Amino acid sequence: MVSSLQQTAGAAQPGDGIEEVDVVVIGAGVTGLYSIYRLRNLGFSVRAFEEGSGVGGTWYWNRYPGARFDSESYTYGFSFSQELLQEWEWKEHYSSQPENERYLNYVADKFDLRGNIRFNSRVASLVYDEAANRWQVTTDDGQQARAQFVITAIGILSARYVPDFEGLDSFEGAWCHTNRWPKAGMDLAGKRVGVVGTGATAVQLIPEIAGEVAHLTVFQRTANYCVPLRNALIDRETQDYIKTHYPEIFRKCSETPGSFMHEFDPRSALSVPAAEKREQYERLWAEPGFKKWLSNFYDVMMPGEANEDYAEFVRNKIRERVHDPVVAEQLVPKNHMFGSKRLPCESGYYEVYNRDNVLLVDVRAAPIARITPRGIRTSDGNEYELDVIIFATGYDAVTGSLNKIHIQGIGGQTIMEKFAGGPRTFMGMSSNGFPNLFTVNAASVGNFVRAAEPLVEWVTDAIAHVRDSGHSRIMATRQAEDDWVQHIAEGGANILRTQADSWFVGANIPGKARVLLTAPDTAPAMRAKRAEVRNNGYEGFTLE
Repeated sequence: MVSSLQQTAGAAQPGDGIEEVDVVVIGAGVTGLYSIYRLRNLGFSVRAFEEGSGVGGTWYWNRYPGARFDSESYTYGFSFSQELLQEWEWKEHYSSQPENERYLNYVADKFDLRGNIRFNSRVASLVYDEAANRWQVTTDDGQQARAQFVITAIGILSARYVPDFEGLDSFEGAWCHTNRWPKAGMDLAGKRVGVVGTGATAVQLIPEIAGEVAHLTVFQRTANYCVPLRNALIDRETQDYIKTHYPEIFRKCSETPGSFMHEFDPRSALSVPAAEKREQYERLWAEPGFKKWLSNFYDVMMPGEANEDYAEFVRNKIRERVHDPVVAEQLVPKNHMFGSKRLPCESGYYEVYNRDNVLLVDVRAAPIARITPRGIRTSDGNEYELDVIIFATGYDAVTGSLNKIHIQGIGGQTIMEKFAGGPRTFMGMSSNGFPNLFTVNAASVGNFVRAAEPLVEWVTDAIAHVRDSGHSRIMATRQAEDDWVQHIAEGGANILRTQADSWFVGANIPGKARVLLTAPDTAPAMRAKRAEVRNNGYEGFTLE
């Protein structure tokens, strides 16, 4: 069935009035591109709005030096096209931002997706018209569209967060958040540079710039467990192996909790002799990527003795690499469990602190008091003179990107109001009072594309079901929503992700409710839950 609107989906231009389409997609990153592809194939007219000037989402905005995958490149790419899989060759096991952006541009061009995307268009508001059963979409420059369905493909980590430091406007140098690194780059050569934050982004950035700057001051609040990435180029033999083994690679990913190609050792770390356990720790430490995390003894990723045993192993690995024992102890995490935060993978990060031009400042002991015209002053009275400040201060995860849009549903209620105490959805993607709106950014976790593809397929199939069954709208029931919120609270109470103050629970944003922002379930469990809902006639949803 081809919509009568499909022929004009890419034709309307700014100034032509209100564009009418079946579905509006917000965002042209991984999820947005696949949503456009799927919806068009199902016969829907689609208009996507993208704030940036190009496709890529995360891989468009995050251009800072060192930005790259922390999951294997060949597990991250789309799987829906065998032709695409055979045509594209990843150059590195863990691909860098420029290559990732090229890949997503290649996808957009190969499947002719650009005609459905309006670039340089930030959606400012979504308002539901109850009488017409349409969403009114307005961009910040006044463009408008109306659609029966909306998919918010705006990402889990896209609402950048810069702390409200007093005096920032007075700083006489240059500054940026890593999420808005200039396309032209930043001139850091010979400059005094400050990096605020030591999370996953900073761990990639800092080794890349330490040798270029005159002096680097790193402001650390929380030390993290960082593990060696051990990246390498993909040789011809490996390239050929990957292309012939994609079905097996994707099958492995589909079976693991986080959609990675690594499986836990079913043995307990407490059940094997100490020498054998140490040998496994060392063997995995020498392996690339997340193996040392996700191929370890299963109980390493559970609160308790096994977790602490491995945490101390990692702490000692950090101590071995930093010459100054005082600095080493500052870099050793002691206030959260291993794996309770997303594990940063690094390439030479700890060795940076052995350089004469690098200073580590503990802002937990002496917090940043203000930004001055000349740099950063901490509460102990020290002032660090800087030419450039780089904020690697993370994101207002999941709900932050939704709250940047005025989303108004039935009766005038807004998503910001409804989610003030944490997300209130069914399965992370539909909220009672907001018909035909799919907030998929809260539902895809782990190895992103492997989790996002089946999610987009479920959502687009649900939209097709509404059309094909003669209904006009779909929305989570209040009971299903209440039960899901309770499930998140109960299921998340004892998992590692809720044990630390991180973006997983919104604890990095002052005043934000501390609740698990994603599901506590494994990827296979989430797929099974969605399949059950679909097979039971979209149980938990009202179809009208």
